[in-house]
Amino acid sequence: MRQMMQYLLGLVATGLLALASASAQEANPNSIESLNVVQQGATVNVKLTFREALRALPPAFSVANPARIAFDFANTINGVGKSSQTFNEGDVKSANIVQAEDRTRVVLNLHKAMTYEATIDGNSLLLTLAPTLTVAGSPPVEHFARARPTEVANSIRDVSFRRGKDGEGRITVDLSDPNTGIDIRQEGRNLVVDFARVALPQTLRKRLDVTDFGTPVLAVNTVQKGADARMTITPRGLWEHNAYQSDTQFVIEVKPIVEDPNKLVQGTRGGYQGEKLSLNFQNVDVRRLLQVIGEFTGMNMVVSDSVGGAITLILKDVPWDQALDIIMQQKGLDMRKNGNVILIAPREEIATKEKLEFESLAQIGDLEPLQTESFQMNYIKAEAVQKLLVDPKQTLLSKRGSALLDDRSNMMFVKDTPSRLADVRAMIAKVDVPVRQVLIEARIVEASDSFSQNLGVRLGTGFAKKTTEIDPVTGQVSTTVENTNQAYINTSTRVGSYGSVNLPANPPTGIPGNLLLSLYNSDFTRYLSMEILALEADGRGKIISSPRVMTANQVEAIIEQGVEIPYQQATSSGATSVSFRKANLSLKVKPHITPDGKIAMELDVNKDSPNRSLQTGGAGVAIDTKHVKTEVLVENGGTVVIGGIYTQTSGTNIQRIPFLGDLPYIGWMFKNREVINDKTELLVFVTPRIVTEQLSVR
Repeated sequence: MRQMMQYLLGLVATGLLALASASAQEANPNSIESLNVVQQGATVNVKLTFREALRALPPAFSVANPARIAFDFANTINGVGKSSQTFNEGDVKSANIVQAEDRTRVVLNLHKAMTYEATIDGNSLLLTLAPTLTVAGSPPVEHFARARPTEVANSIRDVSFRRGKDGEGRITVDLSDPNTGIDIRQEGRNLVVDFARVALPQTLRKRLDVTDFGTPVLAVNTVQKGADARMTITPRGLWEHNAYQSDTQFVIEVKPIVEDPNKLVQGTRGGYQGEKLSLNFQNVDVRRLLQVIGEFTGMNMVVSDSVGGAITLILKDVPWDQALDIIMQQKGLDMRKNGNVILIAPREEIATKEKLEFESLAQIGDLEPLQTESFQMNYIKAEAVQKLLVDPKQTLLSKRGSALLDDRSNMMFVKDTPSRLADVRAMIAKVDVPVRQVLIEARIVEASDSFSQNLGVRLGTGFAKKTTEIDPVTGQVSTTVENTNQAYINTSTRVGSYGSVNLPANPPTGIPGNLLLSLYNSDFTRYLSMEILALEADGRGKIISSPRVMTANQVEAIIEQGVEIPYQQATSSGATSVSFRKANLSLKVKPHITPDGKIAMELDVNKDSPNRSLQTGGAGVAIDTKHVKTEVLVENGGTVVIGGIYTQTSGTNIQRIPFLGDLPYIGWMFKNREVINDKTELLVFVTPRIVTEQLSVR
């Protein structure tokens, strides 16, 4: 028995030690002590040293464009002492260590997408990064994660598409396993995403036509290819993609690119983005060097005959657009890009050529024959467009141009050169558009909570002279009572004399209840009467006013409803005249739709009501006014509280007879008591909504 008890005590002690150890680990988080990067051949080794050994591999996710790998460490702090380090070892540019509360994220910034293997070695986490292998002539493939063997079949649970705030197309794929292998490559004009060993449900095997979203993506086609699932994204125009994965959510964004003729490589990211090359030339001819760059990039390059000279270059892993920029700066050259053709010439030669072109265009504009074109305005007045054309600060017409109006048909006739007419046509296409409508709803809520308590007493006495007579003939006895003092309370309340104490309850609203007690002697000659009047009122009310008005963008609208109260006003001659004053509920608003879809409003809300209790007769009128004037910015369909007024009236009024009203127990018979506690609250809510035209097919 003793051995059994010792064994149980040992188990309890072991459990307590384990709990204490777990608690200590939670109280003392792990720490990243160092981060080292070393290149060995084509691979790059990254070593993270921790204060304590890791229990399991950390969760990670990859971003393809720009190329990054991120690792999240829970219950870990940054003990390195700095948040960023620059390495430039192989394809690893730098690393960022970001700590948020008890969680730390390590982000490796790469030159290009790489695969990695992670292992735990004591207190260290070893990462082996290798470049993505591509077959010669095949498009580059971006690997998010290697496909790991698993007994459970992975699948795609959902595929959704939406438009981003900057016009990008965002495809979200919900995966059953966050470690699914994902490869991305570009085939011609299409973007292909392969999900390794993933089953695609029959309901998701379809083609999504997303043209109406107004993004660079035209269609998304998802099919099953053997054991893999393949998604083909068909974009249009100039675009670039960015992909990232967070847990089971894989997101790929296709962003539009506005072509910049001054950039060699189109894209939204700054800096040089061309493919890297290495150049090692000693005293090489500049024309030959430009030819090498042209053959490397596949760009069509035209070099002026005046370009010459020699240059010495030693460049290693430099973007080709940066190398070309260095060469042109050293030799005083400049370029002009037209599509995929680059013209390279000395700066003076290009400047002289462009100056001659501008002068010739100016001369052509002075000699070019004029043409007349008519423009029919649909949504804007022709007079407003004419003011834009002939604005002296920046006129769109040439010095020989003119614009005439026809108010009846809302047409404008413009006479100018063909190039200026094209500018006028483009300007009218931008301004002659339907104005967006906004529906503004205001809700004015008035809530009241009133309480009043009134207690009053009437107390009086009565005296009467009683006379008894006997009829000598019949022998009948008759009694006559004659009032000698009228200080009594008769049976009809509030009628006649009310006695010695008259402190009744006088509530502002309602009729008090009364209780009448009378004490008298057996001969009915003396009376003691008491009347108790009391009222307790508790009321709650809510008044909601909801004016609505619809108006065009940047157009002020007013809506009001109410009465006009007449009153007499003296004139300068001494006579009187009848004037009117408004007591209205009104809403005045001027909305402005911002480019990001929000609504800025200039609001003026007014709620007036006549106060009958403060009427001053024919000489004037009393108006209760509630007024709010402000400017707010609200989301489309959102509600904002633009103002509020809270008032509370509380008080206790006591009327009593001196000395008698202060007596204990019976003092309440000689005083009147009134308690008031009224609360009122006013709130003004505004909800704007942009009215959109929708087309439905029945």
